[in-house]
Amino acid sequence: MGYLINWRQSVKVENSVIPTKEQMEGFLAPGPDGPISMVNLLKFKEKADYKDGRETELTGQEAYALYSRGVMETLATVGGKLVFSGNVSRLMLGEVEDLWDTVAIAQYPSRAAMLEMMQLPEYQEISVHREAGLAGQLNIETCNSITF
Repeated sequence: MGYLINWRQSVKVENSVIPTKEQMEGFLAPGPDGPISMVNLLKFKEKADYKDGRETELTGQEAYALYSRGVMETLATVGGKLVFSGNVSRLMLGEVEDLWDTVAIAQYPSRAAMLEMMQLPEYQEISVHREAGLAGQLNIETCNSITF
């Protein structure tokens, strides 16, 4: 029991919209062979806030939905797909200060395919909606699917 208490005390959760330099370096480094799945824990802004100052009545979730629709197309372009998406309804186990709003899992044929998608002009164009809508997120890379 003491182990769990120590573990919980050492966990820090920090939502972000842009990866840190170290996180980006890790992403660009050689990674696992084969498919990766990105688990996205998403927290939306109450009201969308565009960096270019445009006026909008969109909520953060509505702005992110514009991004999501575009991502579905760019995912397919690189051989990826959305595996799961759902609204968070409650926390079953554990503790966090604030729950995320949505969980989404996207699968890519490789880390290189995800990077390719991020560099597509279409992706660059829609990413403005992502930044306008997100208060922050955790993006967790998983690989080597395990069957239980």
